[in-house]
Amino acid sequence: MLQEKLSPYKVVLASGSPRRQQFLRELNIEFEIRLKEVEEVYPDHLKGEEITDYLAELKAAALQETLSENEILITSDTIVWHNDKALGKPKDYDDAFAMLQSLSGNTHKVITSVSIKSFEKSVTFNETTEVTFNRLTDEEIKYYLDNYKPFDKAGAYGIQEWIGLVAITVIKGSYANVVGMPVDKVYQHLLTFTER
Repeated sequence: MLQEKLSPYKVVLASGSPRRQQFLRELNIEFEIRLKEVEEVYPDHLKGEEITDYLAELKAAALQETLSENEILITSDTIVWHNDKALGKPKDYDDAFAMLQSLSGNTHKVITSVSIKSFEKSVTFNETTEVTFNRLTDEEIKYYLDNYKPFDKAGAYGIQEWIGLVAITVIKGSYANVVGMPVDKVYQHLLTFTER
């Protein structure tokens, strides 16, 4: 159904994330990857989903001039929101270690925003999932960082990896959102986006 609606269009995904690319493949969407380096800086007063909305739209704006008339651009941004602070991708090993220590034994929010843009219109939406961690020992954190190297992931972890199996006790909301994209919402928005 979605493939039919998208058939007059070319879908462009502006993400190097293997998780997001896999999600689109699983929706049977043919797409091209188009990347442009964007400095992910946002105004200090923004909180939670305001940050991810802003960054998803910033990434879309960077590629807007490359869009053809029949193209649909998808951009996305994810943060971990914990203690009133945004955790993005860790800067290095020590930063990743500190992030996981702060998440240990606590509940945090994973917030993802998606921007869908064409020549004629655009829409931005977001999803929030609450995730609760067991208490992790320093040895467990080191084991995870040494073996899985989650330095390209917001909050320094991937729920689909070892840490998700041993440390996550409760998820409230979309699992796919924690992996990197609220796929159900992307599907619904793409269905309606193509309607004139």
